[in-house]
Amino acid sequence: MIELLCYEPGIYAVDAGYLRPQLAAIYLLVEGGRVAVVDTATNACLPRVLDALRSLGLPPTRVDYVFLTHVHLDHSGGAGAMMQTFPEARLVVHPRGARHMADPAPLFAAVQAVYGADAAEQLYGELVPVPVERILAAGDGHTLDLGGRTLVCLDTPGHARHHLSLLDTHSGGLFAGEAFGISLRELDVDGRASILPAIAPTQFDPAAMQASVGRILALQPPALYLAHFGRIRDVPRLGGDLLRLIEAQVALAERERDCGSERGARLLAGLWALVNAEAARQGWRLAADSLHAVLDEYLALNAQALDGWLVQTAPRPSAR
Repeated sequence: MIELLCYEPGIYAVDAGYLRPQLAAIYLLVEGGRVAVVDTATNACLPRVLDALRSLGLPPTRVDYVFLTHVHLDHSGGAGAMMQTFPEARLVVHPRGARHMADPAPLFAAVQAVYGADAAEQLYGELVPVPVERILAAGDGHTLDLGGRTLVCLDTPGHARHHLSLLDTHSGGLFAGEAFGISLRELDVDGRASILPAIAPTQFDPAAMQASVGRILALQPPALYLAHFGRIRDVPRLGGDLLRLIEAQVALAERERDCGSERGARLLAGLWALVNAEAARQGWRLAADSLHAVLDEYLALNAQALDGWLVQTAPRPSAR
């Protein structure tokens, strides 16, 4: 039996077990005996969700929605398998992501380009297409009824153009995926959380990300539920830190824009300098080797993302 975290009445989290403990969360919202699953992680995580439902006395037929914050495979890779298992569910996804769930082959090819074919296969296995008639492409403001509990879809781009967050009007809490960064429990200091930007290797848009963070802050949610990882409170403080760090990473990228073949290495070194400064600011207690174990892959992806953003925003030669 897996550990099931209960945060609020009707709000639960399952540790997906993706790569390491407490890295990726799958959320269950329960109201009136009906269930919404928020994010799916990978195919390998389905048994954990089924165990969680059994522990709550809920059969698979009680799942009304499988909601994807975005279609990156650590959030959506198990969607097809879950939809096969939950016969009454509809898959709720941003309109930009819907086609990737109906035909995940191009999405998997993009992941292979980032991680390599063998690693992608090991991480995600075979992706299962979702029948088009079971996909609900939900735009900004779309509402879902979960046993009388109203859930509101919010368009929150920046990490990806196909990113949705989900507002639970009952609790005021918001399921933010990666629109509000990542908050890793290994970095907590006496229960005080820290936050870091979540910059994906493709589609990073700093202005859109800042706008999405601002929109979330304007809602004044008492709690956010992050994909990486779990519930955070003290949202205004963390939002201020997040906006400051987004600005710092963009400034780093601009400083290294013209560094040619050395740019990738310089971006990674600069990100580590920012992290070490943040460690001192927040009083993180991890030893250097432990901090590297937690953040090496995250910073490598951020460096790749910043480099890609610089390529996309490079000045075009003027026509003669």
